[in-house]
Amino acid sequence: MTNAPKIAVLGAGANGASIGVDLTRAGLDVTLIEQWPAHVEAMRASGATIVMPEETLHQEVRVLHLCQVAEVRERFDIVLMLMKAYDTRWAAELISSVLAPEGLLVGVQNGMTVDTIADVVGPERTIGCVIEITSMMFEPGVVQRHSAHDRSWFAVGSIDPATADRVGEVTALLEHVGSVEVVDDIRAAKWMKLVSNATTLVTTGILGLPMVEAAAIPEMRALMLRSGEEALAATTALGNPVLPIFGLTPEAVEDPATVVETLLDTLLGGFVMPDSKTTVLQDWMKGRRSEVDELNGLVARTLREHGQAAPVNEAVVELAHRIERGELEPGPHNLELLLELAG
Repeated sequence: MTNAPKIAVLGAGANGASIGVDLTRAGLDVTLIEQWPAHVEAMRASGATIVMPEETLHQEVRVLHLCQVAEVRERFDIVLMLMKAYDTRWAAELISSVLAPEGLLVGVQNGMTVDTIADVVGPERTIGCVIEITSMMFEPGVVQRHSAHDRSWFAVGSIDPATADRVGEVTALLEHVGSVEVVDDIRAAKWMKLVSNATTLVTTGILGLPMVEAAAIPEMRALMLRSGEEALAATTALGNPVLPIFGLTPEAVEDPATVVETLLDTLLGGFVMPDSKTTVLQDWMKGRRSEVDELNGLVARTLREHGQAAPVNEAVVELAHRIERGELEPGPHNLELLLELAG
């Protein structure tokens, strides 16, 4: 590309808006595309506000309603997708109509979405990404970003030789947001993030507590570690290597017996604030369904396919579904039930 790339952030919620603001402040050509109408209108009226521990950013941004993708005439060179994992396929289909022929679609998401993206736009236009930013949003236009730039982390990688020499284009963008590592096996890296997510996101959401508070309960911490260990067993059953994430060294994850605890303590010590609520709990507080089937559910399905049990992840999925059906409310009272179901 000879001219400055045209960039879209598809899914401008808490993390997407934060990334969009950082890229806009860097002087790049950025369009945010978002499906929450009130959030779009708030950003159009007053810009996006990113509240961080040490500073607050106010930035005017270019933003479109999701339905306005049909009005876009110029093609995007790079699209950063920050939609929920369960929205990946239809969102990739939607944005494919305005993705340049040699454009890149980057799945900046939790869950194993990279192959779904590749199935839609082709592996030669797909880049995988792992994201670790802690943020919350309950008010349109206002993001509470708990992990500032020096505590935000990404890993990016190609899944096709055609894009092996283009990972640097994505790295250059995300370096405006946080630290970035290039990995050779992005699928394995995303599975390692899934290990961390299986440990923390839905488990603590079920208790209705911030992650740090839930993990401080001894019985809960032990259950969280068991959930992550099942996820680690799932990725190794698939033949994936155990890779360092969150900026850890290879030596930090060389002992399988301590990998999950190392990931948990690294996350709690460097990326979250005491009042940080997981994306899953935020979804439930907003009356939305979570990504439990793409996280803990994937762990359970993978282990079943390999003849192994996943009692903790099965229990987490069951209680999450009960919460989403309105049979339970998130809260500390669920701990006893969770422990009972997990065995």
